[in-house]
Amino acid sequence: MRIAMVSEHASPLAALGGADAGGQNVHVAALAAALVLRGHEVAVYTRRDARGLPRRVATPDGYEVVHVPAGPAKQVPKDELLPHMTDFSKFLMRDWQVQRPDVVHSHFWMSGLASVLAVRRDHIPVVHTYHALGTVKRRHQGAQDTSPADRITMERLVGHEVHTVAATCDDEVDELIAMGLKRNKITIVPCGVDTKLFAPIGPVAGRAAPHRIVSVGRLVPRKGFEDLIAALPLVPDTELVIAGGARDLKNDPEAQRLLACAEACGVSDRVHLIGQVARADMPALLRSADVVACVPWYEPFGIVPLEAMACGVPVVASAVGGLTDTVVNGVTGVLTPPRDPRNLGRALRRLLADRSRGMAYGMAGQDRVQARYTWDEVAARTELVYQRVGASDGLAVAR
Repeated sequence: MRIAMVSEHASPLAALGGADAGGQNVHVAALAAALVLRGHEVAVYTRRDARGLPRRVATPDGYEVVHVPAGPAKQVPKDELLPHMTDFSKFLMRDWQVQRPDVVHSHFWMSGLASVLAVRRDHIPVVHTYHALGTVKRRHQGAQDTSPADRITMERLVGHEVHTVAATCDDEVDELIAMGLKRNKITIVPCGVDTKLFAPIGPVAGRAAPHRIVSVGRLVPRKGFEDLIAALPLVPDTELVIAGGARDLKNDPEAQRLLACAEACGVSDRVHLIGQVARADMPALLRSADVVACVPWYEPFGIVPLEAMACGVPVVASAVGGLTDTVVNGVTGVLTPPRDPRNLGRALRRLLADRSRGMAYGMAGQDRVQARYTWDEVAARTELVYQRVGASDGLAVAR
């Protein structure tokens, strides 16, 4: 099967940890590689965001990355990319007329918009994964939401136009139905984790404190790092390591704000912001933790808890979004209310004080990942979705 993936702002080749580089980049790269291993031909279309990039790049994992000339050849915040989606769509249309894919899989709403416009003449089936929804972002960020004004309207349009929406969790299904999408058009295909890279056995990063909490993510307020820092006074003899952001955090406003918060809470000596961590070094960092904390205000899915579980490390997570699917409360970790530092602090303290419970959670988490969240399993489920939309599209054309 020839598969065209469209990921307008999240290149599978990008370094992780920047403002717009995170879980979607990992998802697209890993899914593309896993589909290649299953015998498919995969091309990933992403916006050209730097000068000198080759038009097409063959990756070591066997899939191709196509840099689409849409907008300036420089990094542009994703919320400012909508005006360039017409050019993006025209490029897709021209490229697919030369080599027609069997199915298109778009990632994020703007990729979905570009894709449905590009396939209108040739009737290529489109599967869409939102990764994040404007309705949820608007609900939690309010006036601070920088999304284009038409985002929610466009997301509904994409949902109605594509053949199938591949939601990543049950919570997203509920949100999509509330948006007006039909349930029979939605299927659940979760994100996955690289269980060869993220495993219990391997190098372990050094540490100084008796206990360590690790948290990983982009340095943006919604990731809840401030709540973790505010909870730390309730968790003695424990250091908090936050990985994410730029390599040099001196000029990062959010990093400086978090450090000021640590100072105000009296825990500045126990809070360490280490900036961007190379993907290859992330397993060693996670293995060094007694617990990995993932406490965002909201989270469409969240790959970091899966990576921690794959390493055999217990997780404390906010009971939001996809985290309620991946983290089983009292089995693989602990779910806590979002934006509640006191409750969070108590949960962390209890878990760190009970080593046996932590070990049991870690082993259960590893088993859960192996059973449900390997990329081969996710690719197999995605493949079935592609086959279904291909069969239904062929039937529709015949009729």
